[in-house]
Amino acid sequence: MEGCVWTERMLEALETGLRGEKWFRLIDKVYAQRTLQRAWERVSSNGGSAGVDGMTVERFGKDCQNRLLAVNEQLKASTYEPSPVKRVWIDKPGGGKRPLGVPSVKDRVVQGALRMVIEPIFENTFAVHSYGFRPRRGCKDALRRVDALLHSGHHWVVDADLKSYFDTIPHDRLMEKVKEHIADGRVLGLIESFLKQGVMEQLKYYEAGASGTPQGAVMSPLLANIYLNPLDHLMAQAGLEMVRYADDFVILCRSEQEAQAALGQIQQWVADNGLTLHPEKTRLVDASQPGGFDFLGYHFERGRKWPRRKSVDKLRETLRPRTRRTNGTAMKVVVEDINQTLRGWYGYFKQGLITSLRDQDRWVRQRLRNILRHRANRHGVVQHADLLRYPNRYFIDLGLFSLEQAKQIELWSSKRR
Repeated sequence: MEGCVWTERMLEALETGLRGEKWFRLIDKVYAQRTLQRAWERVSSNGGSAGVDGMTVERFGKDCQNRLLAVNEQLKASTYEPSPVKRVWIDKPGGGKRPLGVPSVKDRVVQGALRMVIEPIFENTFAVHSYGFRPRRGCKDALRRVDALLHSGHHWVVDADLKSYFDTIPHDRLMEKVKEHIADGRVLGLIESFLKQGVMEQLKYYEAGASGTPQGAVMSPLLANIYLNPLDHLMAQAGLEMVRYADDFVILCRSEQEAQAALGQIQQWVADNGLTLHPEKTRLVDASQPGGFDFLGYHFERGRKWPRRKSVDKLRETLRPRTRRTNGTAMKVVVEDINQTLRGWYGYFKQGLITSLRDQDRWVRQRLRNILRHRANRHGVVQHADLLRYPNRYFIDLGLFSLEQAKQIELWSSKRR
């Protein structure tokens, strides 16, 4: 929580609890200049595109104090109105496109301030097995928990998928859950105004429906966690081991019967709360047998894990345009360019099987050999002669980051400790 927002008195109330467990006076914390300033600093550091008003982060920053003062006055007077969200379409790994919402810079600042004020209230109620978009928690923590449960014999898995979750959260039921802890009508009205934001796409305006959180909104992940929080606690009360990251979750059980019962509870809760389980993607899996399941970019099977197919495809789609055989850039520059991507990918997937890392190394070197072959006016695919002409040592000397080598060094270092 932000020290500039939460006072010692508020922290004490958060620890000891409030009468009725509701917070009545929060809007002044939202429009406080120090809160808006901190929210702006976060927006500025994250960058991003302009919204429907065309205001860029850079332009907002040139006169940020006056703009923040105007926002402060509008929030004080309850006259603040969010702009429509700009819809853009981005490529999906494996083909197709998905919509992305781009709020205005001003709306991102206000949502950031709002989130800083209310997040600690709800964070205090969230279950320990919820890891998505929460302070000091992340994917790696969730993955470690899944590993621990699998190794302790919880190999029957409910692999659940909520169909279009962020687009289907009912506004009225979501607000009921928010009102369980917040009674400040102006804060509630501000949250509702963001839920009702329309969408602009190529000069066409679309009204918001009665469900869904705004795509790309700063508040969306928190609101999504608030809505699923009762499901988290329902599973915990039933003694079930659930691991959830936003709308992606698995329940790990010791037997098929326990997994069947867990699935039944989930199906009932989802139906009662206006959501839908994907019929084709929700299933029971025995992770000790061939087949396994995917979770947070990894594939788990028979006590092992490695990057799932989509994760590999995404890496390769990122690198393909930068390693085309017609690339005329100096090879050392090409290597430096792709190294950043390879290091980032390794940072997340280094816990996978070393063979999966070796496969990606081979693919990268193949792409680079194709470039060198093209420059030498040799056509067709890489031949054995190219492997002799440009051995693995050649790319090591160029400074190419090796996923397999990085893993081997890490394993060796851990054995030495």
